[in-house]
Amino acid sequence: MASSLAFEPSLVMMIAATFVLAGMVKGVTGMGLPTVAMGILGSIISPVAAAAMLLLPSLISNVFQFGGGGNTRTLLKRLWPMLLTVVIATLLASVWITGGDTTRTQFALGVALVAYAIWTLAGKKIPVDPRREKPLSLIIGFITGLLTGGTGVFVMPAVPWIQSLGFEKDELVQALGISFTFSTLALALGLWWHNALPVQSLTVSAFAIVPALMGQWIGTHVRRLISPLVFKRCFLLCLVGLGAEMMLRAA
Repeated sequence: MASSLAFEPSLVMMIAATFVLAGMVKGVTGMGLPTVAMGILGSIISPVAAAAMLLLPSLISNVFQFGGGGNTRTLLKRLWPMLLTVVIATLLASVWITGGDTTRTQFALGVALVAYAIWTLAGKKIPVDPRREKPLSLIIGFITGLLTGGTGVFVMPAVPWIQSLGFEKDELVQALGISFTFSTLALALGLWWHNALPVQSLTVSAFAIVPALMGQWIGTHVRRLISPLVFKRCFLLCLVGLGAEMMLRAA
């Protein structure tokens, strides 16, 4: 799939536009690049091709977010149970997204998008008992890894879980970056393990870095002009519609 994309100008333009939009969302809200990219691209090309395409743009933006503070060691010490099971479950579940039948994968992706959007719109938080944080982290990580390996989207339920751990603003941003980085690397390893990460896929993924960064730059300026809260709500409502459309098409 990836090798043919370079020879279809209309598809290449659509891919570029998708990553500009995804970058804008990340620039305004601080997250959402892989979610938007997988949501749109997964509806027009195979989910495995879309997942391979978002690897480098997602990884580069998340590495900067990973190292964006001075608490890396402390955060890793707290998050390691979740990160461990994210990696294991992603590798185990990557067989789903690399399988020939993508109907179930598209349906699962639609469910993940709708669940993430509704949960975020509702503003819910997971109540966390400090005594149960580590065992619950293992479970949260495993579920996140299953969804990552099966859909290429790694926000649920890791994002609401991390948001419920009581981090300060800068720590929260860095913790999300750490989680996204591990998920991206695990997804890349899973795709490579199942021979779904050819050189052509990495080439197209490298191409996507530029529009993603352009979109992120635009998004940071848009954030100064409009309310991030209003933008985020509109973005989440669009995700609900997109996810519902994917579920209906795959049913």
